[in-house]
Amino acid sequence: METFPELARRIMGRPARLGRTRLVAVDGPSGAGKSVFAGRLAAALTALPAPAELPGDAPLDPPELLPGEHVPVVRTDDLLAGWDDQLSFWPRLDEWVLTPLRAARPGRYRRYDWTRAAFGPDWVTVPPAPVVVIEGVSSSRAGIAPELSLAIFVTAPPRLRLDRVLTRDGAAVLPDLTRWRQGERRHFDADATADRADLVVDGAPGAAAGTDPAVATDPAVATDPAVATDPVDDSITALDPDVHYVRLR
Repeated sequence: METFPELARRIMGRPARLGRTRLVAVDGPSGAGKSVFAGRLAAALTALPAPAELPGDAPLDPPELLPGEHVPVVRTDDLLAGWDDQLSFWPRLDEWVLTPLRAARPGRYRRYDWTRAAFGPDWVTVPPAPVVVIEGVSSSRAGIAPELSLAIFVTAPPRLRLDRVLTRDGAAVLPDLTRWRQGERRHFDADATADRADLVVDGAPGAAAGTDPAVATDPAVATDPAVATDPVDDSITALDPDVHYVRLR
């Protein structure tokens, strides 16, 4: 069984492939629990103890985490220019964040303000840390796979995922969300994202698909094509109370 601290140590044992940085991608469909998982993983990485000193105080290459060193989490939703930028945002992420990190330089990005429909004026710095977590739909896409130290795919039953998003963002997003869910499903199928993942995570341990009252009684939700056509994967099982995983290689 794997806990977040154990997973954090496993990540530190993997090679850095994006310059001197171990890039960890937390991918998966909307409402699956990616943000929560990424946050807990970053906290576990930040809490790792200092590594043992090397003979002669030789420098570590790549550098290891020091106690309490912050692990950045880049959320791709912050780089999208609205709903229609679901997959086409990647050149922006590559230019602002990934390319500098490859050269062991700080990256930076501006957060998109979904209310104002514009990018904010302030830049968020992403240091070339030993580990950087990138979270969001398509974050582990095939094009970045060779530079990932770990690819994680978080999933959950479709109806539960839908209810989570509507609870968080309100019913007004349903038309855009429906198109988004269809787009992410097409992407995951074409990209074989889950099949390539190093770790597949159950984002709803113990939850039964299709039994949420808010979903069952909302006509708009009940007729959502993304719900009607999404298969429920009953093979996903919670194996541990801390990290719920299906496959780890």
